[in-house]
Amino acid sequence: MKMFMSDNNSGVHSSILEAIVKANVGHDYAYGNDTTTKEAVERISQLFCKDIDVYFVTTGTAANVIGLSGLLRPFEAVVCCDTAHINVDECGALEKFSGSKILYVPNRNGKIYKEDVKEFLHSLGDEHQSQPKIISISQTTEVGTLYSIEEIKDLAEFAHENNMFLHMDGARIANAVVALNTTFKEMISDTGVDLLSFGGTKNGMMMGEAIISFNKQLSSNFKFFRKQGMQLLSKMRFISAQFIAYLENDLWKENATNANNMGKYFSEELSKFPRITLKNNVETNMIFAHMEKDLIKRLQEKFDFYVLDDKTNLVRLVTSFDTTKEDIDEFIEVIRNTK
Repeated sequence: MKMFMSDNNSGVHSSILEAIVKANVGHDYAYGNDTTTKEAVERISQLFCKDIDVYFVTTGTAANVIGLSGLLRPFEAVVCCDTAHINVDECGALEKFSGSKILYVPNRNGKIYKEDVKEFLHSLGDEHQSQPKIISISQTTEVGTLYSIEEIKDLAEFAHENNMFLHMDGARIANAVVALNTTFKEMISDTGVDLLSFGGTKNGMMMGEAIISFNKQLSSNFKFFRKQGMQLLSKMRFISAQFIAYLENDLWKENATNANNMGKYFSEELSKFPRITLKNNVETNMIFAHMEKDLIKRLQEKFDFYVLDDKTNLVRLVTSFDTTKEDIDEFIEVIRNTK
């Protein structure tokens, strides 16, 4: 069965697998003291053109929860939009692990703006209420939209003016960088982001994410949070080796470009059918569309994808680094042949 459920359903790029095999030769130091991890940290620092702290973990949830917990005290809170992954898809992990609260506002096309955060600032100094400390955004957002560089910079400046930090959930950050035709430095380092969950799993890696702190003073205790969070891998080189291959020869860019291009091609083909209405302009590799119920049923006989809302027949289709036009054409052919 073909899958358009998520880019998590894709396989692993051959270069990533080769890097894992290469890292398997001989012995090396454990717990991130190996030469492979040191090289991976250096390459990530070069990518962002900044001296940064990097902490490798296995999953995106771990990156978000451990990173955010490292900046929060139990009486402090994270402000995000209602669709944020930390709010919807992480089973309350942040609140359980950190003891801190999530404060959320209705999303505006997947995004949050400084005007949305202002309503929580009245609680500053009030011991009866959680203290807002971090603004968290997702890039790409959970509804497939993108923050512009100016929007990110505006949020960062607002956060810093109010003694807060800006965190970015970058599970699909490579797709965003490609879509906006920019660089990691311009999007993250130069805008003032304090903390990044740097994802690779959705873009061709087997597993592994990186918590990146752009202020080493803030992350001085992150190693303890990672250990308590059960994410200090003894054989960490098998995660860091993937990041070396991922960054080498811009593999991240090649993978994200294909995923985005296939998303655009998919949306263009879908838009030709009056029975299908695209919800948003497709900017990366996620397509949201309303389809007639009988068409959804017919398509799901051959393809797996999410139905997000049964009432409005809203579906989500996601392309991956290894999606081909032939995969999409098969999907389109079923629509064409469904009366």
